[in-house]
Amino acid sequence: MALGKLQKVLISESLDPCCREILQAGGLRVTEKPGLSKEELLREIRDCDGLIVRSATKVTAEVLEAAERLQVVGRAGTGVDNVDVEAATRKGVLVMNTPTGNSLSAAELTCGMILCLARQIPQAAASMKEGKWDRKKYMGMELNGKTLAVLGLGRIGREVATRMQAFGMKTIGYDPIITPDVSATFGVEQLPLEQIWPRCDFITVHTPLLPSTTGLLNDSTFAKCRRGVQVVNCARGGIVDEGALLRALQSGQCGGAALDVFTQEPPKDRDLVNHPNVISCPHLGASTREAQSRCGKEIAMQIVDMATGKGLTGVVNGQALSKAFAPQTKPWIALARALGTVMCTVGKQAQGSVQVCTLGTPLKEAGSYLTPAVAAGMLAGGTQKEVTLVNATLLAQEAGLKVTTTHSDVAPEPDSSTGLVQVSLQGTPHQVTGTVQGSTPVLRQINGATFKLPAPLSGPLLIYRAKASDTSALATLTGLLSKAGAQLLSYHSSSTVAGEQWSVVGLSAPLSNLGELKPRVMEIFQFHL
Repeated sequence: MALGKLQKVLISESLDPCCREILQAGGLRVTEKPGLSKEELLREIRDCDGLIVRSATKVTAEVLEAAERLQVVGRAGTGVDNVDVEAATRKGVLVMNTPTGNSLSAAELTCGMILCLARQIPQAAASMKEGKWDRKKYMGMELNGKTLAVLGLGRIGREVATRMQAFGMKTIGYDPIITPDVSATFGVEQLPLEQIWPRCDFITVHTPLLPSTTGLLNDSTFAKCRRGVQVVNCARGGIVDEGALLRALQSGQCGGAALDVFTQEPPKDRDLVNHPNVISCPHLGASTREAQSRCGKEIAMQIVDMATGKGLTGVVNGQALSKAFAPQTKPWIALARALGTVMCTVGKQAQGSVQVCTLGTPLKEAGSYLTPAVAAGMLAGGTQKEVTLVNATLLAQEAGLKVTTTHSDVAPEPDSSTGLVQVSLQGTPHQVTGTVQGSTPVLRQINGATFKLPAPLSGPLLIYRAKASDTSALATLTGLLSKAGAQLLSYHSSSTVAGEQWSVVGLSAPLSNLGELKPRVMEIFQFHL
């Protein structure tokens, strides 16, 4: 779905009332229907522009296909495991989350779980309710001096580490992204996983569920741990192999486990839940009043900001589109898309390898958002109904179009202070170059021919190549415009290359028939930007 006006948002799960209130104050119509069945969701989503979920609603490819107007899925929470992000991306639907909203609540629950494992608090409390007084049975351990391994050192992992350090625990950890220097600032010594397993008394996981993290704790890793190791999973079901965990518990290799998440929720296989050394909760990591209010407020504000054009935050799959909201980048994105369309039209193909070169210091970091914009422009006239900055890269790969980017800090005059974007179709002579003047995208060069006065790239355009000595094409075009009741808004001609010139003509409306003009030019193209 192309980014358009957001009007109606469906909230499919129970959220803090502030979520609805903020959306309505932002001018959006809101429907709240928690607990929808799959069939009910498929019906309700058809005319919605936005969908807000927590973790129970499964936003599958089928749901996305049924959502004819959907532009954004907002997850009021951290992960997006319940959203088919690839299917959303393919359709051009943005996926947002609130990565900071429940961090503190999840961290505090994890710390509580560690304490419960150390002192068997839930088991002792249950025993008391049964009328027992088993002081000897529930002998615990002190946390002071014990080693806690934190796997995943993002927001939640580091909050857990700093809190457990207050109990005198030594914190070690692993994260493939956070550097050891950074983790050292919050008191965590980073080690390779192979060195972590034999050193820790407690393990807590705080990673997303990815192919690389699924079954991170398994039969092999449990075998390398100290006997009696304690395990906490308040992140995602599946990071700890549940079968391997049960076997480790039964053998005593694992002394206890605290689980807030499961591979299947609610779990049908109750062997883990019923094990006497397992503490389990029904996915309560974000279930605090503060977290729910924070997540509901954040996702509502993000969607209102998107609807009003203020900006995009928390975007999972459309980082390039985030840049499209910045006033200084909007015209450059429009330029890149226009150059992609011109290249596809002149080069007569939307496949192969395309090189995007940004020239000039102001465009040093621009490749990340200009590359998908060029791809979107090249694919715009194809069979894909809607190509956006969200899905352009994915659709380009599937169409056999490879777009790469290079950069040079040096741009030729007179564009050195603003920058240039150059798009080349590899293996062909086709190359187009443009810049931005004020807020208007303009064409500076096409196939080696330079426009002394750059041609604006907007609205209905005619581009044609003709003999420089033959001026009849312009006269014929003027006659066609008169017959059609259209106006010539602008006319720009290029330098002469091999006796030929390119002309770019801005029109008030497209011409339906170019038959009279074609015999007077080498080639001619018409499109709307």
